[in-house]
Amino acid sequence: MNQTPTNASSNSDTNDQTASADTVKLLFVGDIVGKPGRRALQRTLPALRAEHDIDFVVVNVENAAGGFGVTRDIIKELDALRIDCYSTGNHIWDKKEILPVLDSDPRLLRPANYPAGNPGHGLFIGETAGGVAVAVINLEGRAFMKNLDSPFTVADQLLDEIGDRAQVVLVDFHAETTSEKQAMGFYLDGRVSAVFGTHTHVPTADDRILPQKTAFITDVGMTGPYEGVIGFRHEKVLRKFALQTNAPLDVARRDLRLAGALVDVDIATGRAVALERLLIPANP
Repeated sequence: MNQTPTNASSNSDTNDQTASADTVKLLFVGDIVGKPGRRALQRTLPALRAEHDIDFVVVNVENAAGGFGVTRDIIKELDALRIDCYSTGNHIWDKKEILPVLDSDPRLLRPANYPAGNPGHGLFIGETAGGVAVAVINLEGRAFMKNLDSPFTVADQLLDEIGDRAQVVLVDFHAETTSEKQAMGFYLDGRVSAVFGTHTHVPTADDRILPQKTAFITDVGMTGPYEGVIGFRHEKVLRKFALQTNAPLDVARRDLRLAGALVDVDIATGRAVALERLLIPANP
């Protein structure tokens, strides 16, 4: 294991120097927004997988259906890309048809800190093709969001549940404020392999490996159209802000990009040894 943490953005090639047969490479893809976001993923993921020899893929799909929620058909569509786990957030409840799937498909997560009695679960433990166990935890923040159970306490409970079943642990923390997401990163530093923030759709440039070797980005950004406001056509968004009334939003269409993160993790310790932030054009 390389004892020196490597922090790099997508324009650096230093990460390749740290990967070895003793590591696994995880790809986390930020919020897929509508059909344009799905097209961006379809256009970029196969090449990314081949170029980087990715072992495990996690994709946040809470906005995959027209910007709000996800459907059974969309999960089936994305399954063709060989995605290992789907994380979500507060919009997972928007399409009622998906609720039974939360119970029937263990790969589709919802934030674990919703109250007991809701369908679904917030923890998935899968395996790479080489047999390495990878745990994925999905949590939701509380600042300027719903009054849920504490994501910090629930994180502790889930790590106890994982125990020695997986050394490699990735956390999708779906939260509104940068401070809460950064707090979670430091809270879990040294106890999980990576904490990646989602929800705000705006990628942050603070990719780093924390002191105890947990990879962290405050928000990985969205995968979809960057021509509008957080993935939606700006005309409708401006009207909503100007008039202070609700207005239906339309997903934008142009300037497609995939936003995400690649992290190399030491198999024996679960520590991150390399991190690369991604923002990749995905136009035809």
